[in-house]
Amino acid sequence: MLRYLTSGESHGKALLTILDGIPSGLRIDEAKVNRELCRRMLGYGRGRRMRIEADRVKVLSGLRKAVTIGSPIALMVDNVDHSIDRLPAVLCPRPGHADLAGAMKYDLNDIRSVLERASARETAARVTVGAVCKALLMEFGIEIASHVVVIGGVEAEIKDLGFKRLVSIAEKSPVRCADPAASKLMCAEIEDAMGEGDTLGGVFEIIVRGAPAGLGSYTQYDRRIEGRLAAAVMSIQAVRGISFGVGFEAARLRGSMVHDEIFYDRKRGFYRTTNNAGGIEGGMTTGEAIVMHAVMKPIATLMKPLSSVNIKTKKAVRASIERADICAVPAAGVVGEAVVAIELAGAMIEKFGGDSIREMRRNYDGYMEQIRKF
Repeated sequence: MLRYLTSGESHGKALLTILDGIPSGLRIDEAKVNRELCRRMLGYGRGRRMRIEADRVKVLSGLRKAVTIGSPIALMVDNVDHSIDRLPAVLCPRPGHADLAGAMKYDLNDIRSVLERASARETAARVTVGAVCKALLMEFGIEIASHVVVIGGVEAEIKDLGFKRLVSIAEKSPVRCADPAASKLMCAEIEDAMGEGDTLGGVFEIIVRGAPAGLGSYTQYDRRIEGRLAAAVMSIQAVRGISFGVGFEAARLRGSMVHDEIFYDRKRGFYRTTNNAGGIEGGMTTGEAIVMHAVMKPIATLMKPLSSVNIKTKKAVRASIERADICAVPAAGVVGEAVVAIELAGAMIEKFGGDSIREMRRNYDGYMEQIRKF
C-alpha cells in the first residue's frame, strides 16, 4: 500500500524519489525534511563530499500548500557535484564493494557505472522518504531515534537515560554517541584509522517509541514485522547484521532470563517491566519500544588499498581509490531511522487504512479503544 522508488547516481544531476500511498491531509514541513538530510551528512569521519553538497529537498508534486493530497509525492535532491560523464573509468574493483559482482552481472567494462548507483549517496533519497513517513508516524505519537554504540574497538556504556535525554546527548556528539567518554575515544579511533589509510565500522541502535501493539502479523512469513524491518535496515549499504532486543545474547541465556513477563493494571492495561524482545513477539509489535541493533562493516574504499585484479588486463593490481568516508556509522543510524519509518508507516497504513489522515485517525482511535478494553 505504501511504495517508493529511488533513482539517480552518486555524481548524476540529482536523486529522485516517487512515494505513493501517503494519505491526504498530512502536513509536510520541508525544513524538517532538510534537517534529516543535514543529519545524514554529519558525523566525525565523513569524507570531503559532505563539504561539497548542501542537500535540500525539492517537492515536485503530491502536495498542495504543504499538505498531501493523496497522489504520488515526487521528491528531488540536487547534486552539486554532478560530474558523472567527466569522471575516469574504473577498472580495479574494491574488495567489499559492489564493483566486481556488479560489473559481471550487468556486463559493464567500466566499474564507474556500478559504483555510481551502488554508492551510499543513494541513501539521501531514502532519507527524504523517511522524513515524510516520520511526519505520518508523529500524527500517532510514534517517535524514532538512533545512536551509535560501537565504533571500531570502542563500545559505549549507555545508562538508562530515557528516550529524550538519550537523543539530546547523542545529537550533540560528533559521532552521535550518548556516552561522552566513549564519544571521545571513538573520534580518536577514527583519527588512528585515517592516519593508517584504513576505515572503521560499528554498531548503531534504533529505538521506536509509541508504536501500538499489533503491527505486523503471525499469519504469513512476509507479514512478520521484524522480517520487514530487518530487510529494510539490511538494505542499507554496508550493513551486515541485525538484531532485536537482547539479540544474539539470547543464545547464551535461559528462557527465564529472556522472555518478558506480562502484567496487568486497570489503568495501564497489559504491560512488561522488561523489553528483552525489543518490542516484537510472534511477528507483531507488543506496544513496548522497538529496539534494533545494526552492524555496519568498514567502508570498502581504503587509502592503502587491498589486492585486486584489473578487469581488462587481468593483471594483479591494488584496488581503486575513490573519494570516501573513514567512518559513516553515525550517518547510517540516520538512514536506519528513515527506512524503519518507511516500514512502520506502511504497516500503520495497512492496519488502519484510510485515504485521508482523518479517516486513518478514526480507525486508529477505535482500535486503541478496543485493545484498552481487551
